[in-house]
Amino acid sequence: MAAAADAFLRARGRTLTAFRPDAEYQWKGPFYFIQGADPQFGLMKSWAHGDTENGDDEWGEEIKLTEQAVQAINKLNPKPKFFVLCGDLVHGMPGTRWKKKQEQDLKDVLKNTDQDIPLVFVSGNHDIGNTPTKEAIDDYCNNWGDDYFSFWVGGVFFLVLNSQLYCDSSKCPELRQAQDAWLDDQLAAAANQKCKHIIVFQHIPLFLSKPDEDNDYFNLDKSVRQEIMEKFHKAEKVENTEKALLPCSSSSMTDFCIPPLPLRDSEFLQRCKNTSPVLLGLCS
Repeated sequence: MAAAADAFLRARGRTLTAFRPDAEYQWKGPFYFIQGADPQFGLMKSWAHGDTENGDDEWGEEIKLTEQAVQAINKLNPKPKFFVLCGDLVHGMPGTRWKKKQEQDLKDVLKNTDQDIPLVFVSGNHDIGNTPTKEAIDDYCNNWGDDYFSFWVGGVFFLVLNSQLYCDSSKCPELRQAQDAWLDDQLAAAANQKCKHIIVFQHIPLFLSKPDEDNDYFNLDKSVRQEIMEKFHKAEKVENTEKALLPCSSSSMTDFCIPPLPLRDSEFLQRCKNTSPVLLGLCS
């Protein structure tokens, strides 16, 4: 029972305990991971009935779909390095009637993921609220681990951000400031390690199509977007070394690799695409 619970709390102390940094700093060859987003238990009925605030009292279809995803992931050979879910784990907002039950049912499905495939969780607006509070974030962290953290895998540096703090931190401005300072430190540390590849996971994407696009429900405000992009661009240019920095979010669900790989056309990749309802991230 303890082992199952630990699977959901591997993000602690702003890192992912599933991987030892000193064993993962160096490049060891191509690998892949699985990216999913918005299992959002309770969404399908609420949308079907046109009641997105109170119609989330059933989530049987979501359970079936998530079970199919876990079964497909468990069949993959070789195994992915990890399975990341980019937010909106359940539909219920903080404090709503069905949220705790939705979360427990999601855990009951995800605990069947192969134990050799670590789970990585990203917070979304349905997890901590459109205007998050310290209490809502603390509750999320108690259930799913830290709301922002970093980890190394095979020479690639991964950052998980709490994008709601960039969307509206009016009720917890000190938490936004803490994440900003932490992100600066992480990018500097990656430069010191001469990191070549950085991948960023967050729920709300910086932009959908182009950096200067208009503000929308599905992207971050232009001013915030520019601020974060400047941090990333600066990190890419440190010490005149070329870095590939790739943001991945709930709305950027496409396959990608850094840089383009022969694997993209391989029999293995095609087999994964044909069997998995979630997406692949490939690193080389």
